Amino acid sequence: MNKSQTLSDQAQSAAERLSESADQALVSTRRVANEALDHVESAVDSARSSVQPVISKLTTQAESLARRGMDAARDSAHQVRERVSGMGEGTVRYIRDEPVKSVLIAAAAGAAVVAVLSFLSSRRDGR
Repeated sequence: MNKSQTLSDQAQSAAERLSESADQALVSTRRVANEALDHVESAVDSARSSVQPVISKLTTQAESLARRGMDAARDSAHQVRERVSGMGEGTVRYIRDEPVKSVLIAAAAGAAVVAVLSFLSSRRDGR
């Protein structure tokens, strides 16, 4: 065997070992990448499954809060309507029971409104 064949054989052997090492590194890299992707996929699935109940609970609470708000507004409107109706009935009863006082109170209120308007009008003209 000559020296050039020995070097050639050694180079070929080194190239084969290098190729095998590269193949093993590639296989190892693929395995690590696949494990990492599996881990990420698992984490995403876990996050999704833990977030879904929270979203459902928040949705339910928001619907309940909106329903209570509408009920409260409806109740308030009903109470205001009852109070106004009661005041109107009380006013009619007072006028029926005290017609002279009612007319005098209405006249005094009208005179007060006219006096205020007259005062405001004269102030505006004075400027």
